[in-house]
Amino acid sequence: MDIEFNKREDQNRLKLSEINRLLSEIKKGGGEKRLQKLHEEGKMTARERIEYLLDKGSNSIEIGAFAGFEMYEEHGGCPSGGVVIVMGYISGEQCIIVANDASVKAGAWFPITGKKNLRAQEIAMENRIPIIYLVDSAGVYLPMQDEIFPDKENFGRIFRNNAKMSSMGIVQISAVMGSCVAGGAYLPIMSDEAMIVDKTGSIFLAGSYLVKAAIGETIDNETLGGATTHCSISGVTDYKAKDDKDALNRIKNIMKSIGHNEKAGFNRIESTPPKENIDNIFGIMPISRSEQYDTYEIIKCLVDNSDYEEYKPDYGKSIICATARIDGWSVGIVANQRKMIKSGKGEMQFGGVIYSDSADKATRFIANCNQRKIPLVFLQDVTGFMVGSKSEHGGIIKDGAKMVNAVSNSIVPKFTIITGNSYGAGNYAMCGKSYDPRLIVAWPWAELAVMGGTQAAKVLAQIQESTLKKQGKEISEEERNEILNTISKKYQKQIEATYSAARLWTDAIINPTDTRKWISMGIEAANHNPITEKFNLGVIQV
Repeated sequence: MDIEFNKREDQNRLKLSEINRLLSEIKKGGGEKRLQKLHEEGKMTARERIEYLLDKGSNSIEIGAFAGFEMYEEHGGCPSGGVVIVMGYISGEQCIIVANDASVKAGAWFPITGKKNLRAQEIAMENRIPIIYLVDSAGVYLPMQDEIFPDKENFGRIFRNNAKMSSMGIVQISAVMGSCVAGGAYLPIMSDEAMIVDKTGSIFLAGSYLVKAAIGETIDNETLGGATTHCSISGVTDYKAKDDKDALNRIKNIMKSIGHNEKAGFNRIESTPPKENIDNIFGIMPISRSEQYDTYEIIKCLVDNSDYEEYKPDYGKSIICATARIDGWSVGIVANQRKMIKSGKGEMQFGGVIYSDSADKATRFIANCNQRKIPLVFLQDVTGFMVGSKSEHGGIIKDGAKMVNAVSNSIVPKFTIITGNSYGAGNYAMCGKSYDPRLIVAWPWAELAVMGGTQAAKVLAQIQESTLKKQGKEISEEERNEILNTISKKYQKQIEATYSAARLWTDAIINPTDTRKWISMGIEAANHNPITEKFNLGVIQV
């Protein structure tokens, strides 16, 4: 390996190390003291509950660990959105687990909490896999109720989804392991099976203090909505558990008994590791997002046996399209080539830019994968579509629209890995969050924005300077630089991988060496849901 490789490897591993450091802090939830208090109350923490449920030694992936990162700081913060969500295996069955973290504001729901819960339900619905709710929440965080309560994608959508999943035959199991109040009280009864932990679990539309204020009745919370009440009198819950482990053991037993539905039938053979060392990714990826590299080298680090079959290799070279296998699964890869290349017409093309011929090729390849029932993997490192008179006259908008159309109407499951840049309309064409990837993750150095930080900062600075001039204010060179630096600093923060993950624009920031696991588990989940639609591009300008 050359010295540049070693430099890149060192810098990129430092970025991963920083992500892991932040993640370690996030996993402490509301802090060590609050976690200890849960233990004193006889409870396990949210993460301990999930760890106990999951099959030992099995793979798992955490969705939205960075949700809420550096948000709501005026309210004391909301680590991981106050809820832990994991895809894993219980008694051999792949499922989604949603566990309220009572160490964070007693498990109260912030706006990002609702968004994250809906994302978990979306994954369960798209893939038709069971979903387990470990309930321990004080309900809506009242100081922000206007942002969590009334809108379509707010708190109430959770219960709408409960009903929809029930009609779809998706298994839902609830364990009430702490508070379950107000609107949240509908969750257990809308699940297939519900249990409650004695003395620590409680369910009611209104707690004892509110009951006293509303109707004058004096009653304690245990009598009002404890385990004995709901298992013996109201019938809201099906089982009474003596403690957390007892409830979790019952969930394990239920999962042992569920039947299997028809599979989608995605092709899989025995898995083979890549010939190329996957750790080489750290040395291949450049330090600066504007530098070039050869995407073929990345693909070789990710696919089985480092072997792939390329589609139209001599045409539309700024996008690589190839079929390969990842952990045995047959996949179609659509990847931005980040190396400056010469087109079939002999013209030089910039790496990471989508040209007309590339968009045309990708459209055809996506259609072929849909025809052959092959899941799609997008390796996204894109700065956008090519601009300028030559591209406009050549119909770049039309060809780009065809690619967006193909991505939008694709019926096979899609998975997006943001390996570097994710800018502008390139984000859309390469299956950004708006285009329903089953999972979308970013590598630690990824950047997601309308345009790159340097260009955007210059544009915004020019606009601000122009506004000041219209007001009759002259700007010195020092003031101009100060404006540019201020805007650059703010914009650069907004394009970082942590900023995107905090808002759930991505599902996770992952170690590149875990990419194969995420794709494999994603396809396995998708394989639970047979494809019933037909691929149709609809009306497009040819």
